[in-house]
Amino acid sequence: MSNNSVTPHISKAFDKDLENIRTRVLEMGGLVEQQLLNALKSLVDSDLELAEGVLETEYRINSMEVSIDEDCTKILARRQPAAGDLRLVLAVSKTITDLERVGDEAQKIAKMAIDLSQKQGPKSYYIGINSMGNHVCKMLRGALDAFARMDSRAALEVAGREPESDDQYAALLRQMITYMIEDPRSITSVIDAIWCARSLERVGDHARNICEYVIYFVEGKDVRHISLEEMAREVNSDSKS
Repeated sequence: MSNNSVTPHISKAFDKDLENIRTRVLEMGGLVEQQLLNALKSLVDSDLELAEGVLETEYRINSMEVSIDEDCTKILARRQPAAGDLRLVLAVSKTITDLERVGDEAQKIAKMAIDLSQKQGPKSYYIGINSMGNHVCKMLRGALDAFARMDSRAALEVAGREPESDDQYAALLRQMITYMIEDPRSITSVIDAIWCARSLERVGDHARNICEYVIYFVEGKDVRHISLEEMAREVNSDSKS
């Protein structure tokens, strides 16, 4: 089910406030997604300039989170929203927290890219990481698209991809352990690569969280900490709160 816009209010200013925070979340999401893509590319291509660019602009994500959160607080204080409006403000507040954390993971990957490029580790370390990175980047993009359209079914579909990121992470760990056994001299570089994979696994978790907030707003149901099967039943049920 989708809900592309909030219910119009008598106060046009209230409508503008709600639409403004939604728009700014998507702007923040676009920046976070680009940071993640740049961090991943800097890792795979040993691009120091791109990695340093990620580190230099990370502050913008933090600033956007603080600004949007302040606006959410003002809406809660001035408008005292109820029902769907309140769920929207809460969903926005939670979403920007997850986006900021994705930005943190992008920053970690960029730092690792700088470190690994100096150690000149074999490119084979990065093949699996690049594949996993593409998967979680698509998850993040899908989660943001579901948020833009407030589409709970789309959010459910994206959340359903999260177990695959866990599987890819487990496979990468096995691969990295093999590298360390075969060449103990690679241990330091391999451990750094494992931390990059861990960051990507967390990005998948944050993308799923954003999908859960979309479902919460649209369906009025808290689907955190439940299985995907239970989540699907909540989204596909006819009952609405």
